[in-house]
Amino acid sequence: MVRFDENKGFSRHKLDRIMNIEIIDIPKNEKKQGNIAIIENNTVPFEIKRVYYLYDIPSSAKRGGHSHKSIQQVLIAISGSFDVILKDGISSEKITLNKPDKGLLIKNNIWRELENFSSGAVCLVLASAVYDEEDYIRNFKEYLKSKK
Repeated sequence: MVRFDENKGFSRHKLDRIMNIEIIDIPKNEKKQGNIAIIENNTVPFEIKRVYYLYDIPSSAKRGGHSHKSIQQVLIAISGSFDVILKDGISSEKITLNKPDKGLLIKNNIWRELENFSSGAVCLVLASAVYDEEDYIRNFKEYLKSKK
């Protein structure tokens, strides 16, 4: 499991095991009146074509359960926390997202599952393309076949 630690940041060696993911810092402006996180220009390594968010998710619910053939995504815990299970066909990692100024970049061909949502959790998703059902692999056995 990879967790964020305020003093240490994310454990990079754990993330390196799955080559197509990365934690990115979302620039922020901190003021006593409140913080602003800013996503513009080169904050993410692709042009954002689709934005959506998951909310009001029961803590027992699981989301995701798919891979993308070409779409890249950044997941951000805007509020609360949740776990992201990532699989590359060889290894598996669990990453807890719980900071609105940290984004999880998931490049293509990585299986993802989201679970363990805290009360009030909101997951913001930035995607490199608009919705295209043809880009999804929704069956894990088919995903494993595609990796060969």
